[in-house]
Amino acid sequence: MNTESHLAPEWVPATGVQLRKAGVQFDAVRLDGDRGREVADRLARMTGGDPGPVVESGSGRRCVYFLVAAGSTGHRGWPPEVTRLTSGPYRVCFIPVPALQGRTWPLAWRYPPTAPGRFVHTLLLRAVLGEPDHRPCGEGVS
Repeated sequence: MNTESHLAPEWVPATGVQLRKAGVQFDAVRLDGDRGREVADRLARMTGGDPGPVVESGSGRRCVYFLVAAGSTGHRGWPPEVTRLTSGPYRVCFIPVPALQGRTWPLAWRYPPTAPGRFVHTLLLRAVLGEPDHRPCGEGVS
């Protein structure tokens, strides 16, 4: 993928990989393995190739991180295979973010950021995951 045409938001490191605290610029939803890649590609087809920023790992669990707006994952039920990376009282999470170019293995952009403030749409991601949002706020998995 040609990442040179994308302007890097300030939270993308110039080189290497850095950890970003969840809840500041964004949160993340993590799916492990091929399921995460399938969901990312389906979102890309639904959004004309721009699903929002998605990071993938090429080692271990082969995690896929969907970067979503800060605070957008709470008060909703999520499938059991999903890990929400958020921060709040008594909880701090960090999300790995690779540079757009250079040596970042095992992380890479499956879909790089395309505009400041543009993230994966949380409700669209939930729809692709097949989890209907029929619970009142505050109920279900948090």
